Amino acid sequence: MIKEWNLLRVIACLSIVFLHSTTQTGNLAGYPNNEFYELLRILLCYATPTFIILSEIILANRYPKRLPDQFWQKRLKWIYVPFLVFAIIDAIIVKQLYSNIDFQKKLLDNILLGSYEGYFILIILQFYVLHSFVVRFNIPMRILVPISFIVMGFHLYLLNTNIPIIQEYKTELKLPFTAWFGYFTIAFLIGKHYKIISKKLLKYKWITIFGVLSSMFIVYFSYKSGIVSVNSRRFDLIPLTISISLAVMAWGQLMPNLRVINLISKYSFGIYLVHWQVQRYIAPYTVEWFNHTVTQVSGLFVISLLITMTLIYFISLLPFGAYIVGNTKNHKDRKKKQINLTSALEYKTKLKHL
Repeated sequence: MIKEWNLLRVIACLSIVFLHSTTQTGNLAGYPNNEFYELLRILLCYATPTFIILSEIILANRYPKRLPDQFWQKRLKWIYVPFLVFAIIDAIIVKQLYSNIDFQKKLLDNILLGSYEGYFILIILQFYVLHSFVVRFNIPMRILVPISFIVMGFHLYLLNTNIPIIQEYKTELKLPFTAWFGYFTIAFLIGKHYKIISKKLLKYKWITIFGVLSSMFIVYFSYKSGIVSVNSRRFDLIPLTISISLAVMAWGQLMPNLRVINLISKYSFGIYLVHWQVQRYIAPYTVEWFNHTVTQVSGLFVISLLITMTLIYFISLLPFGAYIVGNTKNHKDRKKKQINLTSALEYKTKLKHL
């Protein structure tokens, strides 16, 4: 895996955990009336679309012309099955925490509508279908890019209106790929032409910093204008998400290949699924242990991350662990295992001939 992609995945993953730490702490201890804190929560919402963008960048880079055999079997096994598992786990935990919840309805909503923190998986799967369609029919990006942003802009506009029927089905309407379409086409271009783009990003790395700062100013201007919703379907997060992704891919090329980054990257999918459930149980304690919002949020972030990663490690040791937290074995792990297995078979064959 390209190291700057791992870095981008880690930054997005940790941003999500930190954002949810502010949410869980706020639900229990209240949200401070602080402009910087509110703005920080909005800025952190860039993380989910970044996670989605990266999935398509990798896909377009590896399979720019056609999807390989058994592509869907592997994705359903290691991505969709964990989604279903945690849809069930989330429904069970919600029922245990809130006894008045209709368990069957919650379970169906989770499975069919992604009504829990794993909803992004349904969007990624739609991107896979869209990618397959684009490469199969060789749809030119010069046509699809403007169309995608027009469609996405209209969809987001509807989501941010006060039309009663839109508000009633807002949860469902955030799932169609059309709400994220522009991210797909940009990610497709980046992934397909990454060798060229990565060189340009490295050459103009300081411009990417300017892009991030300018995008943050756009979010700040929107916030001061009264747009204070904390979610990833904001118009002003589009340039922020893209600019942060480009900046990390530019500067990440200069960073050493750190083991801790590779470890968190390998666990990122599981962290995304598990941490929310862990925080539900840990947050009441961190709110009591610490007496300030900063320490409460930071404490929850660090403790929940460590517990989450520990759980993922032990679950991944189970024969069926990949069906719960996703595949945590990277290419080197699989290759090493294959080499060891081959060596063992060769040794066994030699013994037979002795």
